[in-house]
Amino acid sequence: MQQIVNAYMRGEGGMAADTMEAAVFRGDGRLSIETVPVPRIRRDDDVLLRVLACGVCGTDLHILSVPPGHPATPGVVLGHEYTGEVVEVGPAVTHLRPGDRVVVDANLKCGHCLACRCGRAHMCANMTTLGIYLDGGFAPYNVAPAAALHPIDPSVPPHLAAFAEILSCVVNGARKVRMGPGDTVVILGAGPAGLLFTQMARAAGARVVVAEVSPYRQRFARECGADLVVNPAAEDLVQAVMAVTKGGADVVIDAVGSQFAAALPLVRRQGQVLLFGMDATAQAPVRQVDITRNEIEVRGTYIADGTFPAAIRLIEAGVLPLEKLITHRVSVKELPAALGALRRREAIKVIVEP
Repeated sequence: MQQIVNAYMRGEGGMAADTMEAAVFRGDGRLSIETVPVPRIRRDDDVLLRVLACGVCGTDLHILSVPPGHPATPGVVLGHEYTGEVVEVGPAVTHLRPGDRVVVDANLKCGHCLACRCGRAHMCANMTTLGIYLDGGFAPYNVAPAAALHPIDPSVPPHLAAFAEILSCVVNGARKVRMGPGDTVVILGAGPAGLLFTQMARAAGARVVVAEVSPYRQRFARECGADLVVNPAAEDLVQAVMAVTKGGADVVIDAVGSQFAAALPLVRRQGQVLLFGMDATAQAPVRQVDITRNEIEVRGTYIADGTFPAAIRLIEAGVLPLEKLITHRVSVKELPAALGALRRREAIKVIVEP
């Protein structure tokens, strides 16, 4: 094992021994490409990873917005959707060894708060996150606790394995609603999460309507299996949904984080609204009576909830056409330009390959 570690540290794993280039958040919407020290194992349960691929999340864009739509720690290496190869393990780690391929559950739970003890670890009161509050995957190397790492078949290309984090969140949301053959599912937003929901709903046999204002993203919605794509800036979305349903959709999913008010007129009586997207700056004016009178079931869904293994199985089995979502594969140096493409809605999924 030490020979493998020494090889990586000599640079035979693709990096210089002591420093590396990383994308560092500097606050106030600033992302800086900097030379930083290669991280080292410091705790018994630490694992040193060579990062193979890291996806850019909508949360990253919120962090880099002014004002920010999501908090983060200035000085941290961003990137929380990553996959890597084990380089070195701490002395307490027994289930992983150098050379293993893993994906990372970046949300670290304390294990001792009430939520953790009640089996609701994703509601942990003391949660912190790699790539947001602690150093993450927009760099060639990263150190993560062993408990956050899930093995994945090494035959899975790294750029597809990097979908595990966001897909685990989508699987958690999909499990909260009932969508199956013959149901109509309306998805608001055709970003990566919305398109994953489109693929999931299509695989479940549902009829899928996607609402998206960007012509670029509309094309991807069609390619991912949407039966109907509506531009709500140019068409009456409610009228379009009612034309293909009998009284509204069975399920409406807000994949944006600001569309709660838009979702309610689209859902049938006793239908379901799933709130997936997150935007701390959004405020949605809703009439509570519309929910009460029509017995609308409104569910929030937050990160993964024991759904990493299911997401990994989906990726390994090739059930979803994930390759369709990748528009950019870039280096760390090229990340700022790719973020610009995302902001202009000229990209879907950006994968950083350090």
